[in-house]
Amino acid sequence: MSIQERRERERAERHQLIIRTARELAEAEGWEAVTTRRLAERIEYSQPVLYSHFANKDAIVAAVALEGFSVLAAELRAVVRKADGPVEAFTAVADAYLAFGAASPALYDAMFTLATDLPFGLPDSPAPLKQAFAALAGPIAEVAGAEDPEPFAEMVWAALHGLVTLARSGRLRPDYAQQRLALLVERMLGDEARAY
Repeated sequence: MSIQERRERERAERHQLIIRTARELAEAEGWEAVTTRRLAERIEYSQPVLYSHFANKDAIVAAVALEGFSVLAAELRAVVRKADGPVEAFTAVADAYLAFGAASPALYDAMFTLATDLPFGLPDSPAPLKQAFAALAGPIAEVAGAEDPEPFAEMVWAALHGLVTLARSGRLRPDYAQQRLALLVERMLGDEARAY
């Protein structure tokens, strides 16, 4: 291995260390606790080293978000593979999305609530965003019926996001979580869900 290859590998490892440490700190203490000074202390590198990887905290949040979209896409694809039919796939995707939002609040915030310059829904959107939306929208489109599948998928996504956000902030009763999911599926799919 050449010196250049070793430096590139070390740089890539350091890049991942920054992202992983930012996410861990955010999950433990919230995004307001993630500062370049604290990250530098935790990874044992100077702040200029951090800035050689990321222009600012927003860039770090965006990098964490991109990793989150990859994780979410993989989780959604996994539940779809196990589903028996389109209604079960729709239900499994909705349930997995809600579980993801509850299990990783800081990651979810980086992906969906904190301001970033990530371009959503555009031709130049990063691949992880497109993959996550495709993993969510694919099973939804299969049950869209007469609805235009893309706006229908966005509406379902908005409903799921609302459920995640309201549940995490303690504004929904936890004991109704499964009932809310069943109602969402039933209302979105109508007769097709009742036949299931």
